[in-house]
Amino acid sequence: MPPDVKSPEDRRPFVIFNPASGRGGGARRIDRFLSLLNKDMPGFKHAGTSRPGEESLLADQAMADGFNVIVAVGGDGTWSNVADRIVLSDRTDVALGLLASGTGNDFGRNFGMSIRSPEAAVRTLAGGVVRNVDVGKVVSGGTPVGDLAGSPQPSRGRHFLNLVGFGFDVAVIEDTAGARFLRGELLYKVTALKNLFSYEGVPLVLEGEGGTVDGEQLMLTISNAPYFGGGFLIAPEAKLDDGLLHACAIGNTPAFTRLGLFNAAPKGHHVRSPHVEMLESPRFSARFSTPPRYEVDGELWQAEGTEVVVEAVAQALPVVVPVS
Repeated sequence: MPPDVKSPEDRRPFVIFNPASGRGGGARRIDRFLSLLNKDMPGFKHAGTSRPGEESLLADQAMADGFNVIVAVGGDGTWSNVADRIVLSDRTDVALGLLASGTGNDFGRNFGMSIRSPEAAVRTLAGGVVRNVDVGKVVSGGTPVGDLAGSPQPSRGRHFLNLVGFGFDVAVIEDTAGARFLRGELLYKVTALKNLFSYEGVPLVLEGEGGTVDGEQLMLTISNAPYFGGGFLIAPEAKLDDGLLHACAIGNTPAFTRLGLFNAAPKGHHVRSPHVEMLESPRFSARFSTPPRYEVDGELWQAEGTEVVVEAVAQALPVVVPVS
């Protein structure tokens, strides 16, 4: 029988560092994490990535070697890549561990995990509980672009932790790729403000069990979890155990109306606006006039066709989280 991942004394952790996370800040935190891990989790093994997407290969190898806690050290992109491999493996005896060292770290917010508290995060890995959470899944075909182009990603069935996003959201991520001096939440917010006044909008049709959205939108997000973009509460009602995805469609409004919605989003107050439509469904279909680019937990993908289909996968991912 494999070790019981729910029992702290039976956990066999393998730690995957992404030095490029947080725009290079991840490399500066490695020694600190290693010191804390040696103190609280002696006997762990570790490796670092040398190219984008390599965490997927390292996770596959670690599971094949018998490790049952795969700790991803990075941000939402790193966590998402490792989580995808765990879910695809169908291994219910393997859990995801989180150490925050990235730009957004939005998924960790659901469990009170912060880049500012590495000691607490390592203590959670050593003695926390395992909780099964929902993930989302992109059912339709797509391929990664940018840094992830050519990485070992599935063309169909890619799982995500936070959300899939279209429109303005994609424009902001593309713009942040060229930023040289800003990092973290400030980077996203400054770049988003810049694009608020220039992005033209995108026509689309969104369909789910909760209804239909048809028209030109500033942006569309389909969320498994509440946060994105470094703390924006884009889907306030989203829960990690409800078996649902939560869509937020923001209409293509004038620039100063956009600014008001942007200022309201950090606390989730944008949902009160008549320009915002929120839908809940276990499955959504979004159709466009041309194959769109979209983001998966902060990383860019290109759709193979004009329709992108996503669905919720209930209780699919074991995660080591703090004891409540």
